[in-house]
Amino acid sequence: MVDHAKLLMTARRVITDEAEALRQLSDGLGESFALAVDLLLKTKGRVIVSGMGKSGHIARKIAATFASTGTPAQFVHPAEASHGDLGMLTRGDVVMVLSNSGETPELADIVAYTRRFQIPLIGVASRPDSTLIKQADIGLLLPRLQEACGIGVVPTTSTTMTLALGDALAVALMEHRAFTPENFREFHPGGKLGAQLSRVRDLMHIGDSMPLVGTSTPMKEALLVISQKGFGVVGVTDGDARLVGIVTDGDLRRHMDGLLDRTAGQIMTANPTTVAPDALAEEAVGLMNARAITCLFAVDPEGNGKIAGILHIHDCLRVGVA
Repeated sequence: MVDHAKLLMTARRVITDEAEALRQLSDGLGESFALAVDLLLKTKGRVIVSGMGKSGHIARKIAATFASTGTPAQFVHPAEASHGDLGMLTRGDVVMVLSNSGETPELADIVAYTRRFQIPLIGVASRPDSTLIKQADIGLLLPRLQEACGIGVVPTTSTTMTLALGDALAVALMEHRAFTPENFREFHPGGKLGAQLSRVRDLMHIGDSMPLVGTSTPMKEALLVISQKGFGVVGVTDGDARLVGIVTDGDLRRHMDGLLDRTAGQIMTANPTTVAPDALAEEAVGLMNARAITCLFAVDPEGNGKIAGILHIHDCLRVGVA
């Protein structure tokens, strides 16, 4: 039988050990961290992140986080670097090398290359007397702690600390640059995160695709527009092309008696709910859900009520905003 209590005890021990390691890492940060951020901010090229084994996996994630938060970055595998990929490094770059021991032999060529061509090197390791830290222009030291595996050899605590250090660098850089959600979406248009940052203007329909009629338009014509445009509603505008009302299924049902003898202005719902084009699509979905409607007209708050577009809830669902 599997001892569930023992398994939970192990899990809690690992998490507690790694949490303690992160606390010590935080407490130990000093001037070298600030110098590293300053160097990364000044670089004219890219941040080249490298590491071997588990440190390589962490290096890939750090490079990806840098790149998605406004710091151009790329992972270079140290073994591939020794077989031609050193050509990816230029004098305008900064190289960041990860190695818990600071003595990983596969890193020797990439470290030597940075020294030969005066490319700034940031080293991340746990031993202050290691080759990597001694060679680096800036050394970021990890606390020398036991790995959480229990036998002291499986990269666990060390990789957790390195990953957190990379996140700390990335966030410090993005905060200094006043990196915004809009900037993030430019680098991350896909997936759930990108969808959550979509603006109404990114999804709305504009121009001739919008179902619009004037206040004096006969309902016979308005019904054709509703049918042709496919939104199930029609916006009603005044002589200055400003939205003054909307005709919905509910309005049609309430005015069935003599409907075709009336104009859009006579049966419309005045002052309909609208949304700004720059509002988040998530906000628009919240409005539609709260009011049990499926469409919103986008009206520019600085455009004197003029219509910018129309958004259907299906447009939001299609890109993953719900």
